[in-house]
Amino acid sequence: MQAQDYAYLYELEENFWWFVGMREISQRLLDRVCAKGTRRRALDAGCGTGGMLSWLSQYTGGGSVVGIDLSQTALEFCQARDQRELTQGSIAELPFADSTFDLVTSFDVFQHVLDKGDVRAIAEIYRVLRPGGFAFVRVSAYEWLRSGHDEALAVQRRYTLGELSDEMRGAGFSIRRATYANTLLLPVAAIKRLALSRIGSRNAESEVKPWPKSLQWLNGLLSLPLKLEAEVLRKMDLPFGVSAICIGEKSTP
Repeated sequence: MQAQDYAYLYELEENFWWFVGMREISQRLLDRVCAKGTRRRALDAGCGTGGMLSWLSQYTGGGSVVGIDLSQTALEFCQARDQRELTQGSIAELPFADSTFDLVTSFDVFQHVLDKGDVRAIAEIYRVLRPGGFAFVRVSAYEWLRSGHDEALAVQRRYTLGELSDEMRGAGFSIRRATYANTLLLPVAAIKRLALSRIGSRNAESEVKPWPKSLQWLNGLLSLPLKLEAEVLRKMDLPFGVSAICIGEKSTP
């Protein structure tokens, strides 16, 4: 990612429709396995500009939330959010002792890791979790949805839910939830990708950019399908979508 991409991310994480809706989905899923009020130590692996760090505190019961990212630029944006428990490093080589955390999250990070680094990252997350702890992993789904946005952000791969689940099981996790998300907007994404491929256009350009003030009202409208999905996910998993999500539990001895 370029410095400008981090700046856009920092600006948009709070109110942009996709981030708002996906936080709702993440909360509904985590609420099912992580009781609030329990004291925990949490890690956001690949924390980016830190938009999820304060959000994660609702699951720590007054415990700490730590962010790690490979990019110093990203961590500087985290500091601008008054986040202080930060470490620079790779999610494929976590600089923490075994059994340090009760909850580890990774939001749209695995797809950026080179040379099977995602497999090493899952193993590392398993290692630093305490027995009985949970890992929440979200990735971009379906290689056929690859676009110029992926090129701009150096996305190495997109996953099926089965691929993500298998990698987590391979690391030792018991899968507590496995679902797609951003389901209702998948047809829109598919039509857009198909149209661009037909005309031979896949410009390497991020789709995450600030909108003019005159279009800000669209954030509320576009977040509604994701908020609806969040309610559905209280009771059932979704069979397809633009994102794939797995929650894994580290078994107790």
